[in-house]
Amino acid sequence: MTAMPLRQRRHALAAAALLALLAGCSSVGNYTRSWTNAITPYKVEVVQGNFVSREQVEALQKGMNREQVRNVLGTPLVTSLFHGDRWDYVFTLRRKGSEAQRRQLTVFFKDDVMDRVEGDTMPSEAEFVSTLDRRKTGKVPRLEATEEELRAFQSKNKSATPEASAAAAPAPAAAPPTNYPPLESAPR
Repeated sequence: MTAMPLRQRRHALAAAALLALLAGCSSVGNYTRSWTNAITPYKVEVVQGNFVSREQVEALQKGMNREQVRNVLGTPLVTSLFHGDRWDYVFTLRRKGSEAQRRQLTVFFKDDVMDRVEGDTMPSEAEFVSTLDRRKTGKVPRLEATEEELRAFQSKNKSATPEASAAAAPAPAAAPPTNYPPLESAPR
Protein backbone atom coordinates (compact mmCIF):
# COMPACT_ATOMS: atom_id res chain seq x y z
CA MET A 1 0.00 0.00 0.00
CA THR A 2 1.35 3.39 -0.95
CA ALA A 3 1.25 6.40 1.37
CA MET A 4 -0.77 9.44 0.45
CA PRO A 5 1.22 12.49 -0.52
CA LEU A 6 1.36 15.21 2.12
CA ARG A 7 -0.83 17.54 0.11
CA GLN A 8 -3.65 14.99 -0.19
CA ARG A 9 -3.44 14.17 3.52
CA ARG A 10 -3.94 17.85 4.37
CA HIS A 11 -6.99 18.05 2.11
CA ALA A 12 -8.47 14.89 3.62
CA LEU A 13 -7.83 16.16 7.16
CA ALA A 14 -9.46 19.53 6.35
CA ALA A 15 -12.50 17.77 4.82
CA ALA A 16 -12.85 15.51 7.89
CA ALA A 17 -12.66 18.54 10.22
CA LEU A 18 -15.26 20.38 8.15
CA LEU A 19 -17.62 17.37 8.26
CA ALA A 20 -17.19 17.04 12.00
CA LEU A 21 -17.96 20.73 12.43
CA LEU A 22 -21.06 20.53 10.26
CA ALA A 23 -22.29 17.44 12.09
CA GLY A 24 -22.13 19.22 15.43
CA CYS A 25 -23.58 22.55 14.26
CA SER A 26 -26.96 22.18 15.92
CA SER A 27 -25.57 21.45 19.38
CA VAL A 28 -22.70 23.92 19.06
CA GLY A 29 -25.09 26.60 17.79
CA ASN A 30 -27.31 26.34 20.89
CA TYR A 31 -24.33 26.60 23.21
CA THR A 32 -22.88 29.54 21.26
CA ARG A 33 -26.17 31.44 21.26
CA SER A 34 -26.63 31.12 25.03
CA TRP A 35 -23.02 32.12 25.64
CA THR A 36 -23.15 35.18 23.36
CA ASN A 37 -26.45 36.34 24.90
CA ALA A 38 -24.75 36.37 28.31
CA ILE A 39 -22.05 38.71 27.03
CA THR A 40 -23.56 41.93 25.73
CA PRO A 41 -21.83 45.20 25.01
CA TYR A 42 -22.28 48.11 27.40
CA LYS A 43 -25.03 50.45 26.25
CA VAL A 44 -24.74 54.06 27.32
CA GLU A 45 -27.77 55.72 28.86
CA VAL A 46 -28.76 58.56 26.59
CA VAL A 47 -30.37 61.62 28.15
CA GLN A 48 -31.24 64.46 25.80
CA GLY A 49 -33.14 67.68 26.24
CA ASN A 50 -34.75 69.45 29.17
CA PHE A 51 -36.68 67.56 31.82
CA VAL A 52 -39.74 69.61 32.73
CA SER A 53 -41.65 68.59 35.86
CA ARG A 54 -45.32 69.03 36.65
CA GLU A 55 -44.35 71.57 39.34
CA GLN A 56 -42.58 73.70 36.73
CA VAL A 57 -45.58 73.62 34.38
CA GLU A 58 -47.87 74.61 37.26
CA ALA A 59 -45.58 77.60 38.01
CA LEU A 60 -46.20 79.03 34.53
CA GLN A 61 -48.82 81.76 34.27
CA LYS A 62 -50.39 83.33 31.24
CA GLY A 63 -48.83 86.73 30.60
CA MET A 64 -45.28 85.87 31.73
CA ASN A 65 -42.56 87.36 29.56
CA ARG A 66 -39.91 85.22 27.84
CA GLU A 67 -37.30 85.76 30.54
CA GLN A 68 -39.71 84.64 33.27
CA VAL A 69 -40.59 81.48 31.29
CA ARG A 70 -36.87 80.80 30.75
CA ASN A 71 -36.28 81.16 34.51
CA VAL A 72 -38.97 78.56 35.24
CA LEU A 73 -38.33 76.01 32.46
CA GLY A 74 -34.77 76.70 31.37
CA THR A 75 -33.51 77.38 27.88
CA PRO A 76 -35.70 75.70 25.24
CA LEU A 77 -34.22 72.82 23.30
CA VAL A 78 -35.70 73.99 20.01
CA THR A 79 -36.34 77.52 18.82
CA SER A 80 -37.11 78.31 15.21
CA LEU A 81 -36.50 81.39 13.13
CA PHE A 82 -39.73 80.66 11.28
CA HIS A 83 -41.77 80.17 14.47
CA GLY A 84 -40.34 82.83 16.78
CA ASP A 85 -43.36 82.71 19.07
CA ARG A 86 -42.92 79.03 19.91
CA TRP A 87 -40.48 77.27 22.24
CA ASP A 88 -40.22 73.48 22.32
CA TYR A 89 -38.96 71.56 25.33
CA VAL A 90 -38.23 67.94 24.42
CA PHE A 91 -36.83 65.32 26.78
CA THR A 92 -35.78 61.75 25.93
CA LEU A 93 -34.18 59.10 28.11
CA ARG A 94 -33.00 55.75 26.73
CA ARG A 95 -31.78 53.09 29.15
CA LYS A 96 -30.84 49.47 28.71
CA GLY A 97 -33.59 47.18 29.94
CA SER A 98 -36.37 49.76 30.02
CA GLU A 99 -38.64 51.50 27.58
CA ALA A 100 -37.49 54.85 26.24
CA GLN A 101 -39.13 57.90 27.80
CA ARG A 102 -40.06 60.86 25.61
CA ARG A 103 -41.90 63.99 26.72
CA GLN A 104 -42.62 67.21 24.90
CA LEU A 105 -43.90 70.61 25.98
CA THR A 106 -44.52 73.58 23.69
CA VAL A 107 -44.86 77.16 24.95
CA PHE A 108 -46.57 79.68 22.67
CA PHE A 109 -46.03 83.44 22.95
CA LYS A 110 -48.16 86.30 21.68
CA ASP A 111 -46.67 89.82 21.68
CA ASP A 112 -43.67 88.53 23.70
CA VAL A 113 -45.80 87.21 26.58
CA MET A 114 -46.80 83.60 27.20
CA ASP A 115 -50.17 82.77 25.64
CA ARG A 116 -50.57 79.02 26.17
CA VAL A 117 -48.80 75.71 26.87
CA GLU A 118 -49.40 72.42 25.04
CA GLY A 119 -47.84 69.02 25.40
CA ASP A 120 -47.61 65.79 27.33
CA THR A 121 -48.69 65.39 30.94
CA MET A 122 -45.48 65.85 32.87
CA PRO A 123 -44.53 63.70 35.88
CA SER A 124 -43.75 65.28 39.21
CA GLU A 125 -40.12 65.41 40.26
CA ALA A 126 -40.67 62.57 42.74
CA GLU A 127 -42.31 60.38 40.07
CA PHE A 128 -39.45 61.02 37.66
CA VAL A 129 -36.78 60.24 40.25
CA SER A 130 -38.54 56.99 41.15
CA THR A 131 -38.36 55.89 37.49
CA LEU A 132 -34.60 56.50 37.49
CA ASP A 133 -33.84 54.49 40.62
CA ARG A 134 -33.11 50.89 39.65
CA ARG A 135 -32.96 49.66 43.24
CA LYS A 136 -36.75 49.78 43.49
CA THR A 137 -36.73 51.10 47.05
CA GLY A 138 -40.07 52.76 46.42
CA LYS A 139 -39.32 55.79 48.57
CA VAL A 140 -37.84 58.99 47.20
CA PRO A 141 -35.54 60.78 49.65
CA ARG A 142 -36.59 64.17 50.98
CA LEU A 143 -34.56 66.83 49.19
CA GLU A 144 -35.05 69.89 51.40
CA ALA A 145 -34.31 70.69 55.02
CA THR A 146 -36.88 71.83 57.56
CA GLU A 147 -36.51 75.13 59.42
CA GLU A 148 -35.47 73.26 62.60
CA GLU A 149 -32.76 71.34 60.71
CA LEU A 150 -31.43 74.59 59.21
CA ARG A 151 -31.30 76.27 62.64
CA ALA A 152 -29.54 73.25 64.15
CA PHE A 153 -27.01 73.26 61.30
CA GLN A 154 -26.32 76.99 61.71
CA SER A 155 -25.91 76.75 65.48
CA LYS A 156 -23.62 73.73 65.12
CA ASN A 157 -21.38 75.53 62.64
CA LYS A 158 -21.17 78.87 64.45
CA SER A 159 -17.89 79.50 66.18
CA ALA A 160 -17.87 79.89 69.95
CA THR A 161 -16.10 83.27 69.98
CA PRO A 162 -15.67 86.16 67.57
CA GLU A 163 -11.87 85.72 67.83
CA ALA A 164 -12.18 82.15 66.54
CA SER A 165 -14.25 83.26 63.58
CA ALA A 166 -11.75 86.05 62.85
CA ALA A 167 -8.90 83.53 62.96
CA ALA A 168 -10.82 81.22 60.66
CA ALA A 169 -11.47 83.98 58.11
CA PRO A 170 -9.22 83.76 55.06
CA ALA A 171 -6.41 86.27 54.70
CA PRO A 172 -7.10 89.05 52.22
CA ALA A 173 -5.69 88.38 48.77
CA ALA A 174 -2.69 90.35 47.59
CA ALA A 175 -3.52 93.25 45.32
CA PRO A 176 -3.06 92.44 41.65
CA PRO A 177 -0.11 94.13 39.97
CA THR A 178 -0.89 97.39 38.20
CA ASN A 179 2.15 97.37 35.92
CA TYR A 180 2.44 94.38 33.60
CA PRO A 181 5.51 93.36 31.59
CA PRO A 182 5.28 93.80 27.81
CA LEU A 183 3.89 90.88 25.83
CA GLU A 184 6.69 90.95 23.30
CA SER A 185 10.15 92.31 23.53
CA ALA A 186 11.02 95.25 21.30
CA PRO A 187 13.19 94.45 18.25
CA ARG A 188 16.83 95.46 18.63
